[in-house]
Amino acid sequence: MASNERAWRIGARAVLGIAGVITLLCVLLVFGAIRNDNAIESNLGTATAQVEQVNFDRTIIRFETPDGVAHNPRNGVLYPRGLLEGQLVRIEYDTTDPDLARVAGRTWLLTLLPVGTTIALTWLVAGPVLWWIRSRLRVPILRS
Repeated sequence: MASNERAWRIGARAVLGIAGVITLLCVLLVFGAIRNDNAIESNLGTATAQVEQVNFDRTIIRFETPDGVAHNPRNGVLYPRGLLEGQLVRIEYDTTDPDLARVAGRTWLLTLLPVGTTIALTWLVAGPVLWWIRSRLRVPILRS
């Protein structure tokens, strides 16, 4: 096998591997959201929280549990889209772990659109790249 052909095969496998890893991470993200929602629903507590800070990667809230303890979940609130600093919002949280909180009425189903879009865009890029590499090789990519 020529070294040029070998390089194209390695490139194709790298593209396939990266696209596969991105897809796997997206699927795991959905399962993580389902797990978080199940934990919240198993030990459901509700409160009114104030939005303290809205960042790119998290939205920080502050709320009090019935025992009077104030909580600021370090990872922010789940499903924060559309929240603004200073806003009061109803939340649901896991009473055994108040750091796990979500905006009331929002569930893991909200992850499907961004995750689905990410998977689709990944394969919309990877597909043509793999097709182009395959056309350069004129043989199957995964042949040893």
